[in-house]
Amino acid sequence: MITIKDVSELAQVSQATVSRALNGHPTVKEENKIKVFKAIEQLGYKPNAFAQALASSRSNSIGMLVGSLDGPFYGPLMHTAENTVRQKNLHLIVTSGQESKTKESDSIRFLQSKQVDGLIIHSDMLSDDELIKIAKETSPTVILNRYIPELSENCICIDNELGGYLATKYLLDNGHEKIACITGQLSKIDSRDRLQGYRNALSEYGIPYDANLIVEGRFDHEGNHETVRRLLDRNNEITAIFCQNDNIALAAYDVCSERNLSVGDDISIVGFDNDTYSQHIRPKLTTVNFPVSEMGTEAAKRVLSLLNNESYPLNGKLTPELIIRDSVKKLN
Repeated sequence: MITIKDVSELAQVSQATVSRALNGHPTVKEENKIKVFKAIEQLGYKPNAFAQALASSRSNSIGMLVGSLDGPFYGPLMHTAENTVRQKNLHLIVTSGQESKTKESDSIRFLQSKQVDGLIIHSDMLSDDELIKIAKETSPTVILNRYIPELSENCICIDNELGGYLATKYLLDNGHEKIACITGQLSKIDSRDRLQGYRNALSEYGIPYDANLIVEGRFDHEGNHETVRRLLDRNNEITAIFCQNDNIALAAYDVCSERNLSVGDDISIVGFDNDTYSQHIRPKLTTVNFPVSEMGTEAAKRVLSLLNNESYPLNGKLTPELIIRDSVKKLN
């Protein structure tokens, strides 16, 4: 069996240098790295992952907690994080919390039991104090979509409040005053922040907040059609709806079609997330772009930089952008 000793002898470097090269250590000289990988290719050496982990005191894996393993939000988040991690010859282990505090805690314990080298956490249910404790137990830890002052250098979030403001302000600028809002689950900080942005825009225009124009939906597809029906039944003077994500907007399109209401004419709709399909439905959906792919990349780069004691200027506050398409009618 080919061993690391055989590789070191052929490459004419120490066994420690071979080990560091295999683990992507930044201190290995480029010429030595080339020698090592040429020797590996020539000998057909297959490194033992367990032995590598023991030698380097690392598992060569990063753990990631997300809310769900499907959907247009978490898919790109996981995809870009994994791509970034794999470029450094590490693997991403992903688990989901499924909107359960117990499952989120269990998932974190599972990842820690695998002795992951770092964590990327998107948590809806765990408290700030619980996340601070986890970050102390497993360093480095990067927190997504949450700002915790004690972990400020390792938090990445979007300005959801600004996003809600931009969506609502655009409707107000186009002459709408009876603007409804369908939120995501109000247990989620994203929903509460986007609702605050909605309220901020109304206040700026001197329009009183009306609780009858607010209904709680879900960021996934479950139950949103009935939520939209309930909203429209409650108030037939609504001219526009701010949907707190594009899944909700899709349900609003369906219900409007049921009722022979033409989106972009009889009623205006703005979404949030800029999912891929938002530009393919008709009329094309005006929505707020959530840079979710950038978030996944930033999180992975931050974890890797901390693991390797490298400097990386984290972009911790991502800025939403309004994408104007065809789903809003100008009234004035």
